[in-house]
Amino acid sequence: MQPAPPLSSPNPALRAFSPDEIRRRIDGVPKLASLQSVNRALAQLVNSEQSYNAQIAEIIRRDPSLTARLLRMVNSVYFGLTAKVNNIEEAVFYLGLRQIKELSMATPIIEEMNALQRPGPQLPWKDLWQHSIGTAIMTRELLVTTSLMIDDDTDYIVGLLHNIGKVVMAYAFPDHFPLIVATPAATTQDICALERAVIGWDHAQIGSHYLQRHQLSPEITTAILYHNEPENAPQGALLSAAVQIADHLVRYSGIPGGLEKLEPVPEDSWGALSGWTILFGTGERETLIARAAIRNSLQRLPGLLQGLL
Repeated sequence: MQPAPPLSSPNPALRAFSPDEIRRRIDGVPKLASLQSVNRALAQLVNSEQSYNAQIAEIIRRDPSLTARLLRMVNSVYFGLTAKVNNIEEAVFYLGLRQIKELSMATPIIEEMNALQRPGPQLPWKDLWQHSIGTAIMTRELLVTTSLMIDDDTDYIVGLLHNIGKVVMAYAFPDHFPLIVATPAATTQDICALERAVIGWDHAQIGSHYLQRHQLSPEITTAILYHNEPENAPQGALLSAAVQIADHLVRYSGIPGGLEKLEPVPEDSWGALSGWTILFGTGERETLIARAAIRNSLQRLPGLLQGLL
């Protein structure tokens, strides 16, 4: 991974750490148990050819948080139902198996990431959770329009976890992280340069290293490492490219990038990202198809996310 041009820290009193110290601090961050299981029982049932709404509902009932999230989603404006749904089986029917599975993956992971917060200045974590789920949804939507065939949930997981480095950074570097959050920046690249100046690594490097400790597949950790610069990915560039564009689109739709003071995303600016060419090339037909799919997905996204958090 080629380092970006060096940037000086806004606070000279805070010096960047050595790579060894960065690794030591990351290794001291508690692991997320949900990344080991990701609701295996529910995932197996949803994947089964002989699954029934009643069986799925029974497993969901064991998790009060997942139950509440599911009911909020199905009763959101996205579905436009005239009568309120209070029955889990009925909610499963309206949502469908794919959204149930996505919800079952996102819920425990986000709750555990939320639990990593340390006492200190209150940050808009809810914005980050919404952005993470939105990016997961859009990553999957984008890859459907390409030739990449994914028969598991790698695309959704990469989108969901692409900014986990920020959560780890806040826990491992509590004195440095508030400075990064408080500093205005024009682009994600500027944020990454600032992170490297203040800490030594950016959130993509930190997140990838943290997830390697969880023994997630190299496909996932590499995609997260290069999600801000997919053109430099040694392999799996399509995944990194999809996350880069998805992140951009979610911020454009009005869902903030998370914690930093980033400038608004101009319309159609995603076409200038390196990930766009990697995913869709330069052909006019492919570009038109991709833009049409993106418009449809963006219209649905805010309403869908409204019921989640």
